[in-house]
Amino acid sequence: MAAMTLAELAERLDAQLQGDPSHVITALAPLATATAGDLAFLANGKYRHQLANCQAGAVLLDAASAATYPAACLIVANPYVAFARATALFANAPAASGSIDPRAVIDPTAELGAAVSVGANAVIAAGVTVGAGSVIGANCVIGADSQLGCHCQLAANVTLYHNVQLGDRVTVHSGAVIGADGFGFAPNGEGGWQKIHQLGGVRIGSDVEIGANTTIDRGALADTVIGNQVILDNHVQIGHNAVVGDGTAMAAYSGLAGSATVGKHCILAGDVGVVGHISVADGVQITAKSLVTKTITEPGSYSSGTPLMPSGQWRKSAVRFAQLDELARAIKTRK
Repeated sequence: MAAMTLAELAERLDAQLQGDPSHVITALAPLATATAGDLAFLANGKYRHQLANCQAGAVLLDAASAATYPAACLIVANPYVAFARATALFANAPAASGSIDPRAVIDPTAELGAAVSVGANAVIAAGVTVGAGSVIGANCVIGADSQLGCHCQLAANVTLYHNVQLGDRVTVHSGAVIGADGFGFAPNGEGGWQKIHQLGGVRIGSDVEIGANTTIDRGALADTVIGNQVILDNHVQIGHNAVVGDGTAMAAYSGLAGSATVGKHCILAGDVGVVGHISVADGVQITAKSLVTKTITEPGSYSSGTPLMPSGQWRKSAVRFAQLDELARAIKTRK
């Protein structure tokens, strides 16, 4: 278990300390349940009332909140970012072994850098390169000619198909599949489908995090591209030849159809869908359950769909939605 004094934490988090510098913190905890050995934080005003009865050893606060807080605190410009940094100091995941499990299957032509860890039953195919310090979890499969940069982490049961490229410090969580065939089929005129073989690959930048059970399809001809510092939640779908710009975040169940392009520093909330062959500008935020059907050229917040309401009211509204065109035509005629 990690243990740090408030003085050490203040130094590591670039914080101003109010309180006993020798007090020891051993964990992080929410405001409502924190005890004397815990560090808590306040980043959302709706939890401010919990400060009055907080028993934490110290709280991460901004200067305005700290001015009226009588107990120990670490004063920072952005408590949420400071909390995120603090989680790294108290991370409790098992350390990588830096060794190769004898049950792993590694092609002789694969090249592994220094201090690479490979778990049991992992399979690394021909022509693969893995950068120094990377961790390949148990039961992972890395297809032929794929490339991983330094300090990547593949959790257990991750699958990379052939010709997948990861930059440095990429984290891929369990169940993710990168490089599967895109959904490419041509109607054959006989009531069936002719498969379009997907000849591209997947290119992923550095400092990317990919959630559990997320899928990123390979390109049909060119590559599917994920930029640097992109974060993808669990159950995200990226279609073939899609492009995701640097610093963009996509929450769970959001998805891009084939050849969609999302710009830099965008946020797609949960269950957002983007249709194929359109573009979203840099700096766009799209609220939950929205469907993007046309190119967005200007930054800003966008929404679609209807908010939750009682079912009876929604049914009445749905009837009126269908009547809108008729009503608009009637108004135009009267003018």
